[in-house]
Amino acid sequence: MSAPAVQNSVAPRRATGRIDAALIGLILGAIILWFAPVGMGRYGTYVLSLWLVMSIGVMGLNLTLGYAGQTSLAQAAFMGLGAYTTAILTTKYGVSWYAAFALSGLLTFAVGLLLGFPALRVRTHYLAFVTLAFSTLIWLVLRNEQWLTGGVFGISNINRPDFFGIKLFGALEFHRFVVVVTLILSLKLWWLIRSPWGRAFTALRENPVRAASLGIDTRAYTLLAFAIGSAYGGFAGALYAPLVEFIDPSPFSLSQSLFLLLMVVAGGAGYLFGPFVGALLGVVLPEWLRFAGSLYLIIFAAIVLALLVICPQGVSGLIERGWNALRRKTGGAR
Repeated sequence: MSAPAVQNSVAPRRATGRIDAALIGLILGAIILWFAPVGMGRYGTYVLSLWLVMSIGVMGLNLTLGYAGQTSLAQAAFMGLGAYTTAILTTKYGVSWYAAFALSGLLTFAVGLLLGFPALRVRTHYLAFVTLAFSTLIWLVLRNEQWLTGGVFGISNINRPDFFGIKLFGALEFHRFVVVVTLILSLKLWWLIRSPWGRAFTALRENPVRAASLGIDTRAYTLLAFAIGSAYGGFAGALYAPLVEFIDPSPFSLSQSLFLLLMVVAGGAGYLFGPFVGALLGVVLPEWLRFAGSLYLIIFAAIVLALLVICPQGVSGLIERGWNALRRKTGGAR
């Protein structure tokens, strides 16, 4: 499939500036996160690693929803496929984690491609029902097929990978490995959404009829958006399994898919850094609120609702509006 001839009306100089800023932001963020856990303790390091793993899963859903405009309620199911594929291959068959990671991505890409076919005929809430059914199906398989998945007892003793001979058994070592993987996947997505394929996704979201009139194969790019977004869910699951070293079906239920969707919306759908912000709200914020005891979930829900009311475009959209207002004010002062 060749890249579509979609031209960006933004001036090249301005586009280059935004690309450079995003690239620098990703690299600086990775450097900060490399050293951030020092002195935080094992649990604090685990929370940071979990935040990054969830960010990868939200990246995929952000591509599907934020850039291609397709609503999916199956992202947690794809994470489950990736996690169980990695756990089964590494614990039962002795496959290296790197091979299992690649196979998890390929499997979820292929399944996402098949699941994307209903998206060619249905959209909006009808498509959500299709992915909801798929999410429920995967959860039932993970729960009931005990011979393969361990059922409700799950799979334990999941080994962590080596990195060029370095053992990653410690929390800090594995966190830094997660930082490297997250940076690589983030750069891949950064390149994709600024390529002709990314502009085709955006055109498909804004107006499918107009996109088709511009020569974009809407069927092919709808399938591609689903497949790539699903693969990112598989990659996240492949990292989640060795992070927690034990998996069972509960983290991959429909409620988790809804929570991932909330992260996309709260962080800012269609923004490169939106998944990191949304996962920060969904993973780290509840930990910060634990000082409130049994009320922390109520406070968390109130904060999220307030954010959605104040900034429907998410926190990233609010930051962008504030930055643009500051630039206009500074330009007017000059």
